[in-house]
Amino acid sequence: MPTLPENPQPASRHSLFVGLAVVIAWGLNFPLQKALLTAMQPEGFLLLRFALMPLLVAGLLLWRYGLRWPRVSNRDAWALARLGLLGQGLHLGLSSYGIHFSTPFSSSVLLACGPVFTLLILRAYGLETLQRAQLAGIAVAAAGALLFMSDKLLAADWRAGGGDAVLLLAAAMFSYYTVAAKPLIERHGAVLVMCYASLAATLPVLIYAAPLATRVAWAAVPPLLWLGALWAVVGIGFVTWLAWGWVNAQRGVARTAPLIYLMPPVAGLAAWASTGEQFSLAKVLGAAITLGGVALAQFAPQRRARQPLPSRPDTLVRPRLTESPQQQPHHDTPNH
Repeated sequence: MPTLPENPQPASRHSLFVGLAVVIAWGLNFPLQKALLTAMQPEGFLLLRFALMPLLVAGLLLWRYGLRWPRVSNRDAWALARLGLLGQGLHLGLSSYGIHFSTPFSSSVLLACGPVFTLLILRAYGLETLQRAQLAGIAVAAAGALLFMSDKLLAADWRAGGGDAVLLLAAAMFSYYTVAAKPLIERHGAVLVMCYASLAATLPVLIYAAPLATRVAWAAVPPLLWLGALWAVVGIGFVTWLAWGWVNAQRGVARTAPLIYLMPPVAGLAAWASTGEQFSLAKVLGAAITLGGVALAQFAPQRRARQPLPSRPDTLVRPRLTESPQQQPHHDTPNH
């Protein structure tokens, strides 16, 4: 893992502080997200998010391109539609239900397993040859996840255990998003891909969430939670990802990626302070083993598969596993 220089330049120190602030904000968001999903239900929060996000996306596109938004080919338009539906719509829907049924700390740990699924997807497409260290990291992460979920499984707490399983599926969907977005970003840029994919997911999610959201007691949602919802959508889901892209551009992806592993401890402390969430020894040990396995799989030496890649423009290509949000569409931290 790359190390920081002994005497970083002022800009590097400043970007480090910004990166730490972003990771802390993401960690603190998990208890807030849990409270929002309890008050609004997943359908209500999804309705609110996908009603506001197009306004933010349109504003960004207008600011960057004016009234002449770039056009894409029909093939790329369909690829962006799939990316939005699976990578944003389905991923965010699954993560919302998973966080709702699970706990903030569990959510932060299990959603951090994304790089493992990315490796498996690359291997399935024949784009990556997994090395022994990577296979060992995947095995360690799987064992840690089982230990982490063992208390719920042994207690037959199927609601929370099911939430954890949904979170793992959400992490896998985000990994698909990471892989499939790479060739589109190389042709059109990260901002355009992020915006167009988000717009593609908007209408299907609203059609799904709107009828179910009518059952939410909107008038009973406290004013502070409305402010929290605005922060979760605008601040966490939009502004912090722009800031994270700037941090990656300033510091480089390899030096920035390890900061992500600070997020679960922040989420755990925030959950303990705000909701009184308790952590058994098995849960803490399982979290440490899981994150250690993910780190081993993510940062171990890797190589591409030997066969040449097809030349079709929508073919998946091997991404760097620690792409910045400026290089890939957002959700990186998949729950935002």
